[in-house]
Amino acid sequence: MSADVLLEVRNLKTYFPLKRGLLGRPRGFVKAVDDVSFFIRRGETLGLVGESGCGKTTTGKSILRLIEPTSGEIIFEGQDLMGLNQNQMRKMRREMQLIYQDPYSSLNPRLTVGEIIAEPLVVHDLLDRQGREERVRELLEVVGLSPDHMYRYPHEFSGGQRQRVGIARALALNPKFIVCDEPVSALDVSIQSQILNLLVDLQKEFGLTYLFIAHGLAAVKHISDRVAVMYLGKIVEIADSQVIYDRPLHPYTQALISAIPVPNPKIQKERILLEGDVPSPVNPPSGCRFHTRCRHCFERCREEEPPLVDKGNGHLVACHLYDN
Repeated sequence: MSADVLLEVRNLKTYFPLKRGLLGRPRGFVKAVDDVSFFIRRGETLGLVGESGCGKTTTGKSILRLIEPTSGEIIFEGQDLMGLNQNQMRKMRREMQLIYQDPYSSLNPRLTVGEIIAEPLVVHDLLDRQGREERVRELLEVVGLSPDHMYRYPHEFSGGQRQRVGIARALALNPKFIVCDEPVSALDVSIQSQILNLLVDLQKEFGLTYLFIAHGLAAVKHISDRVAVMYLGKIVEIADSQVIYDRPLHPYTQALISAIPVPNPKIQKERILLEGDVPSPVNPPSGCRFHTRCRHCFERCREEEPPLVDKGNGHLVACHLYDN
């Protein structure tokens, strides 16, 4: 693994067993994450996008082992997290944090903002009471809130302010890596850009590395260095952010790009409409998982699963259209 790579995921699988039958055996598995591999460089933001239910959030939580993966390797700073016991993983989580999607349900309404932000410091037994209070005040200022807000409760804040509290909590332990699980999707459009700009500023100030999860490409366009597109538990394309927008290769990525609205009404943009619903992850289609909705589908797509292949300059795509 290259020295500039902070995190590398290899062949990650996370399966959830269905209800067990009479003999105690599972009747099948939900293949939420199925053989996913990628890496993230230090100080980089990798955007992970795809439709709801494709496995994005499960991927992020599996990396942190908040959900236990079925198999695979999660290499963080040269160490495989899959080989760590609970105590070792607990210590490792000081370096890895999560910003939740919903700023309303992710904050305990019974605790003050100061108690919420200080909770990671208490769990890891860092600093004394006065030191924690000073750290909370510092973090509130860093995320654009007043230090006096530490005595208030979550219900006294707007959605954007609550998400700033969630970001402050994630920063409390000085982590190197943060999973941002759709951190702006529950916010008003007018607030989304403020939170995105805050995340960019924090990354520059503290040298953070992000896995930024979103369900659409529009949200990750300006914050991501590279983008990975996920469909039904698998990565179908990875490339530099600008390359993804200018020259998407996979038909699914092309459909996502076509769905991004253009602010100029004079520009006519062709919209690629996907037919049918996303297949069940319990029984995914044979061959290419996207073939049931792909307008370019041919016989090989139905029978043979395409590998994720580099087509030059780190642009990876899993599609039989580019096999030659």
